[in-house]
Amino acid sequence: MIGRLSGVLREKNPPQVLVEVGGVGYELDVPMSTFCQLPRIGDPVTLHTHLAIREDAHLLYGFLTERERQAFRALVRISGVGAKTALAVLSGMDVDGLVDAVARQESARLRRVPGIGQKTAERLLLELKGRLADALPGAAGRPASAGASADVLNALLALGYSEKEAGAAVRQLPADCTVDDGIRSALRLLSRA
Repeated sequence: MIGRLSGVLREKNPPQVLVEVGGVGYELDVPMSTFCQLPRIGDPVTLHTHLAIREDAHLLYGFLTERERQAFRALVRISGVGAKTALAVLSGMDVDGLVDAVARQESARLRRVPGIGQKTAERLLLELKGRLADALPGAAGRPASAGASADVLNALLALGYSEKEAGAAVRQLPADCTVDDGIRSALRLLSRA
């Protein structure tokens, strides 16, 4: 299995790149999120890789970060989603955007990716809800302690609660609470007051 390549970037022809490692040139397909961050031709580069072996081909995919590779792997494990669709999703949004869309179950964000329709977007959201949580740390939802408390506070303010009421409710939320759970819990706390 080829897990990572470190070498010299020799060619950039979207979505494909050529990395020379020890005199051997490896062709890799990369998402646009990786492609746009690649160094200049002739510069050193390290890519995390995913090797797909089919009956008619051995295909190598490259990613700048481990999170991108794990998201790609989670996507291709979904029935009916191939490498081309997975690359399109990662080209259309970064990993954090994908994690956020899945956590919030926002199919509209996935439908903005070329080639992703309503049914595919909904299937991706359903399938990724559990898989991204396993593959990527922090994918199940943003914890309130990591800045998401501001999202909960803004949601409560938008619902008409005062800053004092909303702030008091947010301070009572557990540290590992996601944004969605935080809003629900805060509304329960406010309804008792």
